[in-house]
This record gives sequence, structure tokens and C-alpha cells, in this order.
Amino acid sequence: MNNQLILFCLVVLGIFSCGRQERLEVDFESWGNYWFQGKAEISSYDLVQYRYGEAREGEAVLIFVTEDFSRKKQVKLDQPNEAGRDKLSVLKMNQTRDFLTGIYPYHMMLSAFTPTKEASLGVKFNLTSQEWCGHTFTQLNLKSGQDYKGRLYSYFEEEGDQEFSVSGLIEDDIWNLIRINPNQVPTGNVKVLPSMIYQRFSHKEFKAEEAFIRIIDISRDRNRMELTYSSGERVVHIDFEKEFPFQIMAWEEILNTKEGQKEITTAKRKGFKQIDYWNKNSLEDEFLRRELRIND
Repeated sequence: MNNQLILFCLVVLGIFSCGRQERLEVDFESWGNYWFQGKAEISSYDLVQYRYGEAREGEAVLIFVTEDFSRKKQVKLDQPNEAGRDKLSVLKMNQTRDFLTGIYPYHMMLSAFTPTKEASLGVKFNLTSQEWCGHTFTQLNLKSGQDYKGRLYSYFEEEGDQEFSVSGLIEDDIWNLIRINPNQVPTGNVKVLPSMIYQRFSHKEFKAEEAFIRIIDISRDRNRMELTYSSGERVVHIDFEKEFPFQIMAWEEILNTKEGQKEITTAKRKGFKQIDYWNKNSLEDEFLRRELRIND
């Protein structure tokens, strides 16, 4: 083999080794036609949220939208056209839950950012929780592979301000993986970090647990993602449409308490709209909330 051929082979090898692996078995042409049209998906849900041992009626909202993200800073880019290789396309999910516990309200918001085309776990997750006692903020940032750096800021003395590291699939990543394509959800025995909302309610240490994930057929037009933790404490169901764009129609979180009780949190979709909501911020746009059946 002559020197020029050797050099050519080395260049080709370098190009392929430096490239980022794309997700397999995803029709990105159809996916992009739906998700890259400058609109977000907004769905409202009737929520029954268990808290302090009782079922609370409330409301949940899911917002899905694509964004250009900074690989380095892991924030939304202000000037994506000038970012070059720092630009990363992500699917963002914002999930809100609002409910009352007696006299005082809870408001929770979870955000998850998952690469659209690149075969990667979610790059960033954060949760804010507000109620009359105080508020907390938790964030996880992907460092490499399945390794995350976490930060927690809490008004509870036992938690306080802390930093920690965790590894594994984040339960909150599964929502976005379903929307990209359900075949992107790891199945079988998987190490999973429980939902940040569950962690907030339980005040448990952040750590991955053994779990089993499967996708099952539940009706003519719906499938279900079933996540069962090996401890037997929690089971999570996310019901979604079989056909693209795999809209999430309902979910269920089953908690088996130490007292032998079964607490079942449920959410069922009641409203849907695809819209550029960020441009709908005037008083005359408030009718859109009624169309979405969002309570005030």
C-alpha cells in the first residue's frame, strides 16, 4: 500500500471516528416536517396527584418543542446561525403539575432536553417546585456517556445546597424518547434514575435503580410504556398513540407505600393545540387557554 493510499485511509477513518452517531430507525424527514415548522405542541390533562396520602385533583400540561441548544453551555442558543458545531438540536419537554394540598397550592415544572438526531441520552433536566413552605430547584447536566452532574437547592435543612453525581437512564428522558420514536426507549433490564418529581416528594437520595421496561399493545391505536422498578415500590405507565407523532394521551404512576397502600397518580388528556405560543402573549390571546381547556 503506497503512502497516499495510507494517508487517504487515515483521513477517512478520522472523519468517521469524529462523527457523532445518529439515531437508527427514525424517519427524520417525516419527523422534521412535523417538528421543525416553528410551532410547539401543547396538551392539557386532568390530573389526580397523590400527596400526603390523599388523591388531589389538579391539572397537568405538557409542552413539546424543538430548540437549538449549546453543547458547551447546555442552554438555548441566542444566535444559532452563528454557533457552528456548538449547535445541538434538542426536543424539549416542559411538564407542569398544579394541585392543592388543603389550603396551599403546589406548582411544579419539569424540563427535559433530549437530542433529536444524535444517539445520546438527554443532556439536561431540571425541576422547580413551589409551595407555601418554600421552593426547591434541581438540575442534572450530562457530562459524558451516562454520567450526570447534579445540583440541588432546597429549603430543607437535611438537603440544603448540594452537588452529586449519578449515572444511568433518567426516567424523565423517556417522555422525549417516546416522542422521537418509541423504538428509542431502552427495553429489558435497565438502570434508571427515578423521576425528579418523585424524588422531590420522597426526598430520597439521587441514585439509579434496577428496573424493567417494556412497550405493550393496549388498544387498536395505543401502546404503553411500562416501567417497573425491581424494588416493587413504583410502576410507571405512559400511554401514547401507535402512529407518528406518538402523542401522549395519558399516564399513571403507581406507588406501593410501606404501609401497604397503593397510591395511583393519573393524568388523562383533555385538550390539544399545535401553536407558536411564544407569540401569543397579549390579552386578546387568552381565549386560547379556554380552547386548551386550561383552568385558571
